[in-house]
Amino acid sequence: MGKPQYITLNFIMYAKVIVDIAHSRVDRIFEYSCPDSLAAGSRVKVPFGGRTVDGFVIGVSRASSYPAEKLRPVSAVFDEAPAILPECLELTGLISRRYRVPQAAALRLFLPSEMRQGKVHEAYKKFAVFVTDEIKLPASAKKQSAALGYLKEVGECELAPLCEKFGRGAINSLSDKGAVEIQARKITRNPFGGLSGGGEKKTLTPAQLSALESIESSDKQIHLIHGVTGSGKTEIYLNVIDGQLRRGKTAIFLVPEISLTPQMLSQLRSRFGGAAAILHSGLSAGERFDEWWRLRSGEAKIAIGARSAVFAPLENIGAIIIDEEHDSSYISESAPRYSTFEIAEMRARYNGAKLVLGSATPSVETYVRAKDGELGLITLTERINGNPMPEIIISDMRKEVRRGNNTGFSLALREELDKTLSDGNQAIIYLNRRGYSRTVLCRDCGYVAKCENCDVTLTYHSEDNCLKCHYCGAKYRMLTACPDCGGRHVLYNGTGTQRVVADLKSLFPSARILRMDNDTVSGKDGHYKILKKFAERQADILVGTQMIAKGHDFPSVTLVGILDADMSLHFSDYRSGERTFQLITQVAGRSGRAGDKGKVVLQTYSPENYILRYAASYDYNGFFGNEIALRKATGFPPYSLICRVMVTSEDGDAALQTLKSVFFAVEDLRKAAPGEFIFLNKMHSPIKKIQGKIRYQVLMRLQSKAMLEKIYDIAVANSSGDCLVYVEENPVNLS
Repeated sequence: MGKPQYITLNFIMYAKVIVDIAHSRVDRIFEYSCPDSLAAGSRVKVPFGGRTVDGFVIGVSRASSYPAEKLRPVSAVFDEAPAILPECLELTGLISRRYRVPQAAALRLFLPSEMRQGKVHEAYKKFAVFVTDEIKLPASAKKQSAALGYLKEVGECELAPLCEKFGRGAINSLSDKGAVEIQARKITRNPFGGLSGGGEKKTLTPAQLSALESIESSDKQIHLIHGVTGSGKTEIYLNVIDGQLRRGKTAIFLVPEISLTPQMLSQLRSRFGGAAAILHSGLSAGERFDEWWRLRSGEAKIAIGARSAVFAPLENIGAIIIDEEHDSSYISESAPRYSTFEIAEMRARYNGAKLVLGSATPSVETYVRAKDGELGLITLTERINGNPMPEIIISDMRKEVRRGNNTGFSLALREELDKTLSDGNQAIIYLNRRGYSRTVLCRDCGYVAKCENCDVTLTYHSEDNCLKCHYCGAKYRMLTACPDCGGRHVLYNGTGTQRVVADLKSLFPSARILRMDNDTVSGKDGHYKILKKFAERQADILVGTQMIAKGHDFPSVTLVGILDADMSLHFSDYRSGERTFQLITQVAGRSGRAGDKGKVVLQTYSPENYILRYAASYDYNGFFGNEIALRKATGFPPYSLICRVMVTSEDGDAALQTLKSVFFAVEDLRKAAPGEFIFLNKMHSPIKKIQGKIRYQVLMRLQSKAMLEKIYDIAVANSSGDCLVYVEENPVNLS
């Protein structure tokens, strides 16, 4: 599997092929002659123009639209079995039409990129196997004799270390004499191979049993589990999967963060053993290839992973779980710009599967659907162990400043940290800003250091003593003087996770501190290593960004400190209140999950804000009632659709001309159907440049999806090699 097999059979059938070129000019079916053994879903090489390219067979027939003599044959076939399932071929068409992307771009979603590019194949290792010692060896062949004696004792051994021990010449001689057989064996690259499960199947509480019964017996296909943090949602998920596996079906389990996959994989392996396979971008190419094929071959029945795992090559799916369904990471921000929920809904509908969503803080749009009866709604109001939700203490940082406290820690947080450490418990400090300080500015003239490629401020990182751009990754030397006025009064403004760690070390010198953000995690197990250390009590305090905010279960954590809790409240986004409520509730839920009661110190400069008050009392229904009334009054989703047409180009003039063309075309739509448009305007994007590309946008609010297809048509018509134009629906990031 994975290597092209060149064909010598008679060509008696005709293959309908999509070439693996994601461009609208070749987004159509091409026909080739092929052998009758070829099946839809196969990957092939085909002649195309003056070269040979990869392609996907989407159908095979005995009839062709063209004379047989005009058709060229398929050059080669990859894989022993079709890589793409019939369901996935059908989904390709739906995705291509829904998100207006070439079919090749949609097909690529169903294959690991390295596999599609032919950069990874099955892995083999060579073993030396003892056959017989009934051969004559000269007295001088001491290494051969020693190697044969060793192999006789162990039976077989991996070839590489054996050759290192006794010499390749000795092993080759034994092989030539028939005393040893060299065998090549396929191996499976197993990510997180040392990961073990966490125990036996748990007895469900009455609330969990009721939830499980509701999902199993209801005629509704989609269910939302709205349960407080620690209410046992995961155990319900596992039981749903267990029931489907017993019926001979398969399952997909989605989590929002790569950091959560090892923890969830551990639970799945403890319950289902090798039936669980992991899929996410953090794996090595070989590991992802092998896990993908385990799912495709049917060896593995459960796919666990982040967003892309929704495309897992599973047949006969019985359940799809989307944990933390509210999380914005489930929306793809690169082409194809798909919604994971929409894809999951398509797959659930195709397979007649249950789609289960779970969250302590469901998105407003999802909760409206559940309240209206479109989804099955299951509510869990208590933690599984009966423990109360942690007390949230709101700390007014304005008073701290008036007291002369210029540190990032309020008196309440310092006192609670001291008590937590004295009691031998652990704490989590949350700040959604990495680096040492947010900005570097000149106190003399007000200059702020910005990235040359992006219209964003640079962040100072003390460990590397450099300035970094968090959008394009560019690094700059630290300023010793202002480039504008030459002044040397350079000031660090704002606080990042590096600075928090430095300050904590100063306040609590004996505390062991770990930091978890994009600068400290690398590789597939970067998240896992940090979380494992913290779980094993090798650290007292974990400082991190939002990757520590959800899903993690640390029994010894009794304190959570939330710094700059109201930071996200001031973003120019209609969802800023919702996201603030969700983040506070999620990170607060990491505290007090076991025996001792938890506490949360929420630091803010806006203590009177109603969002923070709802979060402090865990009042989701109060928050939702206020938020939905506000959305209805102002005409924001779910009572409208926000649509943004983005125009990006390295050429500013080309971008501006394209923006005008797009806007005038949309303006014509508005004139023809004024009732469909609530708002329409053109402007620079809030961040005017990213990675050297100028960014403009046409922003609109629509009454419904009636205009979407025509807006997509306008975007496609105006997109070119010099200027990229694309559509975003209810974009998760309006920057």
